[in-house]
Amino acid sequence: MFYKDERLGLFIDGSNLYAAAKALEFDIDYKLLRQEFMRRGKLLRVLYYTALLEHEEYSPIRPLVDWLQYNGFSMVTKPAKEYIDSMGRRKVKGNMDIELCVDAMELAPHVDHIVIFSGDGDFRPLVESLQRQGIRVSIVSTIRSQPPMISDELRRQADNFIELDELRAVIGRAPREH
Repeated sequence: MFYKDERLGLFIDGSNLYAAAKALEFDIDYKLLRQEFMRRGKLLRVLYYTALLEHEEYSPIRPLVDWLQYNGFSMVTKPAKEYIDSMGRRKVKGNMDIELCVDAMELAPHVDHIVIFSGDGDFRPLVESLQRQGIRVSIVSTIRSQPPMISDELRRQADNFIELDELRAVIGRAPREH
């Protein structure tokens, strides 16, 4: 539920939203996403969180990051950490949860409603804290993937759960071939 006069803040966990949309077999059109939430209320901020491989010659996410930054999204990035796991496989780690939480807490006094694009159960205490401050919190993720991309605890804590699959017609486009 959204109200036209509500001040909105959108917090997008980039890798989580990407994984959820991929599981549902569509791509996010970020211009349409921004327009959809501008229609739903007074959109104050749209923050997008992602880790970047700094030393890669070409990062597939770099064009998206540049486009989002140019088109009114506040980008929050940090270098991803690379490591070799116990099986000798190259792994990349770049968790942005703390940055998202700190920014949400700082923005809270200036908004009425926060929308978090993530199904990560680690955000449940954040949602609880925002609610204690009188902020309404919506979570965008999916229960329609196998396995579901949202933790049950997070979904239950939120004031509103928005099924990503139901936004497909408004913010989605067919996946691009790579």
